[in-house]
Amino acid sequence: MTPDRGAPPVVTGWSALSSLGTGADAFAAAVRAGRSGLVDVRGMFDGGELPRHTACAMPGFRARDHLGRKGTGYLDRSTALAVVAARLALADTDLELGDDNRRTTGVVLGTTAGSIRATSAYDRDTLTQDRPYLVDPMLFPTAVMNSAASRCAVWHRLHGVNATVAGGQLAGIDALRYGRTLMARGHADALLVGAVEEFSPHMAWGDERLYGSEPGRAPLGEGAVVLVAEDAERVRASGRSADAELPAVAFGRFAPPGGSPDPGKGLADCIDRALRQAGVHADEVRFVATGERGIPHLDAAEQAGVDAVLGPGTHRLRIKELVGECHAAAGMFQLAALLALHRNDPALDGRTSVVTSVSSGGAVGAAVLRGFSRTRRGHAG
Repeated sequence: MTPDRGAPPVVTGWSALSSLGTGADAFAAAVRAGRSGLVDVRGMFDGGELPRHTACAMPGFRARDHLGRKGTGYLDRSTALAVVAARLALADTDLELGDDNRRTTGVVLGTTAGSIRATSAYDRDTLTQDRPYLVDPMLFPTAVMNSAASRCAVWHRLHGVNATVAGGQLAGIDALRYGRTLMARGHADALLVGAVEEFSPHMAWGDERLYGSEPGRAPLGEGAVVLVAEDAERVRASGRSADAELPAVAFGRFAPPGGSPDPGKGLADCIDRALRQAGVHADEVRFVATGERGIPHLDAAEQAGVDAVLGPGTHRLRIKELVGECHAAAGMFQLAALLALHRNDPALDGRTSVVTSVSSGGAVGAAVLRGFSRTRRGHAG
């Protein structure tokens, strides 16, 4: 077995693609301003009626505007969001890719189930097209959940580990944990770690069926976040600086909120384990980026877990109020919100924050981040 590397990975670049804007700088500016990404989505889908007229979506997003026309005709929306976000993250880092390191640079991407819209359309064609089921074979790659991660690797010529983590609400944090393990065991020197979720009529109606009676819930959103995670020792040896350190991640699985074993107590245990692993006392935590979305029975479990360890006075960052409910990408947007606060603020250098999440099924998770400003590199965003 390959021995674990000593230092946890660091983030040397990142991107966020959402209704708040394109790229890390636009996202950071929107977070600092507290600007919502809620827009009118009527007419966004031809012939696709939506249950609500607004969402934190990107009606004008087109892959060709970012990637050119070549090769983008058959990209489903989730894949397009991920490929563009990966491109933006690579542009944000000072990691130089070449023939010597492309084989040790890979992709780990979190998702719910890939592009549900693309999968549904493909499945429908198998039932409605003339026999022998004349389904367009070019659409098949979009009907599998690893489409986005695979296309990211092909598009950006990354030949290392390629993995898709299907974790729903915790997919982003789970992708981070998986990426940390890969790097600790020496399977990669650098990874694009992220998560993606698309907005579609399928997602909108599913959310309406589940939570339509909750008037205070966050609107649906969509987007992708990608972090460039690298081996900390290599970064330091090259004299480069990082945007953040990722010292700890912890997970647990309990009963759905309101049941037993209590997920609120389980989250408290995860937060405590993550802080101990990171060597951080609860009093040192500056921010906690929660996954609260305005659904009382879900939010109550998360609030209870956070309060039990960090206390009710720790500053809460509720990014879903700005980007909406992005499901699989939610945890990564919480991380990105913390990175956004650090990006241009040297006063926060070295301060520690926590990301928390609770799923409707009782899965809980916590991640610890220690952030730094871009001024350490000699240029601000």
